[in-house]
Amino acid sequence: MSDYILEMNQITKEFPGVKALSNVNFKVERGEIHFLVGENGAGKSTLMKVLSGVYPYGSYEGDIIYNGNVQQFNKISDSVDVGIAIIYQELALFPDLSVYENIFVGNEIQNGGVLDWNKAIVESKKMLEKVGLKVNPETLIKDLGVGKQQLIEIAKALSKDVKLLILDEPTAALNEDDSENLLNLLKELKKQGITSIMISHKLKEVIAIADKATVLRDGETICTLDASKGEINEPTIIKNMVGREITDIYPKRVGNKIGDKILELSNWSAYDAQLGRHVAKNVDIHVKQGEIVGIAGLMGSGRTELALSIFGNAMNYKIQGDLFFEGLAIKFKHTSDAIKAGIAYVTEDRKGDGLFLLQDIKNNISIGNLKEISSNGVVNDNEEIRIADEYRESLGVKTPSIQQLVGNLSGGNQQKVSLGKWLFVGPKLLILDEPTRGIDVGAKFEIYTVMNELIDKGMSIIMISSELGEILGMSDRVYVMAEGKIKGEMSAEDANQEKIMELATQ
Repeated sequence: MSDYILEMNQITKEFPGVKALSNVNFKVERGEIHFLVGENGAGKSTLMKVLSGVYPYGSYEGDIIYNGNVQQFNKISDSVDVGIAIIYQELALFPDLSVYENIFVGNEIQNGGVLDWNKAIVESKKMLEKVGLKVNPETLIKDLGVGKQQLIEIAKALSKDVKLLILDEPTAALNEDDSENLLNLLKELKKQGITSIMISHKLKEVIAIADKATVLRDGETICTLDASKGEINEPTIIKNMVGREITDIYPKRVGNKIGDKILELSNWSAYDAQLGRHVAKNVDIHVKQGEIVGIAGLMGSGRTELALSIFGNAMNYKIQGDLFFEGLAIKFKHTSDAIKAGIAYVTEDRKGDGLFLLQDIKNNISIGNLKEISSNGVVNDNEEIRIADEYRESLGVKTPSIQQLVGNLSGGNQQKVSLGKWLFVGPKLLILDEPTRGIDVGAKFEIYTVMNELIDKGMSIIMISSELGEILGMSDRVYVMAEGKIKGEMSAEDANQEKIMELATQ
């Protein structure tokens, strides 16, 4: 007989005009690693917010049974009190506080009514040891990398005697090494009797460590797959996620013609005065018309910094070297100069830098090129609606209306809006920084298809990605960066993961 630590029965959750969850059933056995997978907007995060008390009892229908008892969580602290902890993709740490202060914030150790920080330091060392993190507890959070911060979030949960740990896209911003460390930690916590629920779009993670995986689609439970029965594999997961088979995750381009060089950097360097070092050093690269050039490398290798130095030097680096665009030597003084020349940059941080989350789709798409739809400084509303509808349809943005707030869209649809904003500018060269980070396999396929369509029309693309499969599957040529330098160049035919990683770790 199965020993379920959690049963969620017939969970239904509605928002104005949208049924986010419809009679969802979700069961998790004690001591297992259970993945929750599905396309963006499938209801995964909503279900976990119901479980954790973010959406309180009474705001949804159905029952939550935890450790055999029906629960009525009215706030997050109610779920924490019974041993449930949730860690979101956006970490809830205080950057200017120390590691030990963050671990025990809201759960402070007291002695006779007085905060006992000495004991907190001692206890925090025990928690850090549990997660395999060797750092001084007095180190400030802002001085640590994202991977270590993620482990501190887990240490914080362990300090509250967690029995059920929920992680929402924990590896989205981590490099390969940090991601692997986190997955190994979950396996170690399993040995300690801790049950984990993990939301992830990275199917290789699901395949690597999942005991079971439940698939949601359009707010409904589709199935639960069992690793012990051989059910957890990429084709099965994808078919259940998207409701169809995707035989080739990376759609092939047919007959695209590669033309002359559109961009060339010669002995290009960018010095960051704030960091006191070069973020790009003696870079020589080129991009031809009608090709996708992938830039691979580990986090901190200088890929994004290189892109920003090309895009009008948005960070005010000290630049040396030559930039040629369409055969002409150009020095961009501002991002607006790069845009006018025909270069666009889709940021890796769509929520922080790429979009206005509290504005609607229409405003977000038009904002990049208001002059195109304005006369005497007045925006033509009808033209703005027409343009927004055009991109909504061509990019396949799933939304009932272009008046929908962008903050209410799924990650994949937000990325399409971000892409639409820059396509409206009419670029000749599009720089895509982590174009599919945090979006599901179905939305990825749609983004890749759009990229191929743009290339077919003669556009050129620089794609920065931490996913080696994406680099290999979509690029015509690949550059590998490490420590701000280009360590190698290879054609798509010659490239493989081993070669890329060898260069990236030089």
